[in-house]
Amino acid sequence: MINTILFDLDGTLLPMDQDKFTKAYFTTLSQKTVPLGYDPSSLIKGIWLGTEAMVKNDGSKLNKDAFWDKFAELFGQQVYSHIGVFDKYYENEFESVKASCEPSDRPAKIIKKLRERGFSLVLATNPIFPSVATQRRIKWAGLDIDDFDLVTTYDNSCFCKPNPKYYEEILAKIGKTANECLMVGNDAREDVAAATLGTDIFLLTNCLINKDNIDISRYNNGDFDALEKYLDALDAPGGK
Repeated sequence: MINTILFDLDGTLLPMDQDKFTKAYFTTLSQKTVPLGYDPSSLIKGIWLGTEAMVKNDGSKLNKDAFWDKFAELFGQQVYSHIGVFDKYYENEFESVKASCEPSDRPAKIIKKLRERGFSLVLATNPIFPSVATQRRIKWAGLDIDDFDLVTTYDNSCFCKPNPKYYEEILAKIGKTANECLMVGNDAREDVAAATLGTDIFLLTNCLINKDNIDISRYNNGDFDALEKYLDALDAPGGK
């Protein structure tokens, strides 16, 4: 029986246009880091290469270390002294990126209902951001970090989507088996990867990402109305 729901954040609990978000993010981050000597185009390229290093992480280090080790390889050892400046960006300037998102009140209502019914909840957002950035985006979605039993960030994870080991890492941390879990996401590649372990899937189609043109009809899918109906039909571990 399903007793745990894993939720993606960007494009799922926090509806957004991914391209608009990325553009706003890179623009504001570039402005913040110019005084440190970063050329905007080089910085953006470095961010993507650092992200790639996290996605390829073999579990031997935290994603945070995979990112900054790649960044140091590209820009020099002084980058480690810049981590605090990047964190300050997420605490301050990053807030303006919220304008590129389209928050809905539906996710908060869904999360509240699931908690009341006794489900365990995990924010299974791809752990390529630091905790401070993830907490910001959680608030944009009208939620709180305490709504979840686990939130994955680059500070506490050693794998990324779509690596199935990312989901294995979550299961190990929360002490659950794959067939006890449902993964709710909007990416037909990254979020569906949980299915390789035997986890049930619901693809939210409001901000669907399907770059590989995968036939999503094999998975539970639909808009927020369909998602809420699907979740309501699950037997609640709390008997509610």
